[in-house]
Amino acid sequence: MTDDNDLAHMSFEDALRALEEVVAKLERGDVPLDQSIALYERGAALRARCEAKLKEAEEKVSKITLDGTGALTGSTPVEGL
Repeated sequence: MTDDNDLAHMSFEDALRALEEVVAKLERGDVPLDQSIALYERGAALRARCEAKLKEAEEKVSKITLDGTGALTGSTPVEGL
């Protein structure tokens, strides 16, 4: 498993792939309890990373404004930033 420093630099796709691997291992149910707990903690961190990356993308998209013809006219600040 990668450490938290690597997690902070993971792309959404990499974090999602790693989360899917964690879920698959936990669903199989063939890992010892201690390892299951560590996997669960890792899965929670990966889920948080995916949510953060999705929020980033959503904020970027929400800043973009288009005019009536679909042409880019500028950007607007995202509320709360």
